[in-house]
Amino acid sequence: MKHFINLNDVSDVTELVKLGLEQKANPFANKHLGLNKTIGLLFFNSSLRTRISTQKAAMNLGMNVIVMNVGSDSWQLEFEDGVIMDQGKAEHIKEAAAVLGQYCDIIAVRAFAELKDRNDDYKETVLESFRKYAGVPIINLESATRHPCQSLADLITIEELKTKEKPKVVLTWAPHFKPLPQAVGNSFAEWVLMTDYEFVIANPEGYDLSPEIRKNAKVVHSQEEAFAGADFIYAKNWSSYEQYGQVLTQDPSWKITPEKMALTNNAKFMHCLPVRRGLKVSDEVLDADYSAVIQQAGNRVWSVQAVIKQILEGLAV
Repeated sequence: MKHFINLNDVSDVTELVKLGLEQKANPFANKHLGLNKTIGLLFFNSSLRTRISTQKAAMNLGMNVIVMNVGSDSWQLEFEDGVIMDQGKAEHIKEAAAVLGQYCDIIAVRAFAELKDRNDDYKETVLESFRKYAGVPIINLESATRHPCQSLADLITIEELKTKEKPKVVLTWAPHFKPLPQAVGNSFAEWVLMTDYEFVIANPEGYDLSPEIRKNAKVVHSQEEAFAGADFIYAKNWSSYEQYGQVLTQDPSWKITPEKMALTNNAKFMHCLPVRRGLKVSDEVLDADYSAVIQQAGNRVWSVQAVIKQILEGLAV
């Protein structure tokens, strides 16, 4: 594996899930791989799980870790070519990425969607600029349109908890008061579609994910219909793709409640966190025995550790 920016960088999803489980079973077995290697973590946006899990995973593999919050710890970066830089941005990505590539063997980047222009966000300018100019492997710690480290952890969690070979997995929209990116929903849909699970997406009218991403997944506009017989419920809010970045509804009837979960086949509840209690999900669901959110968050370490391991092995060749 050279980079880990999206699913196209993964040769075998099933094997990567297995590798994540192997890392969980024996976290320090490959500590020699990262000896005298450095990973730089660049955050254009806030983080809790992603930052700490990636630091821990890299340290488990013997790496040195450098963390920078771009903007507060560094210059503001310019990504557009051909501009006269006479405004607030003091450094161009061409120099910044190339210099960081001199300091780090791997660079991991988090940069959210701006939700202003769909074409701009879906170009993935930040991640692709680092891929182009850094000269070292790039890991996506959540971008404008994808969150692959999260999705890999999600599949690891399902693999651990499933009680039958082909569970029914539901990705459901949940209400929120402000526009959020489609990255987690996009990524989860793409990764689940690489499995043989039964997969259903439930969202209100106007919230269908990109057709290029959801592909042939079943999409319904009734949460109750989707939940019937489900083995896993994955809740996440996202803003409209069709009316890009807009909040079209805050319908509270889409909140996940014990009554909704009772429609399932004793399903496990999943959410990537952070979650606003009482708004998207009731306390009773989050605190229930069937809530897998903490195990899911814990698996973020093993998902990114599997990715870093494969990249380090590639560097050693």
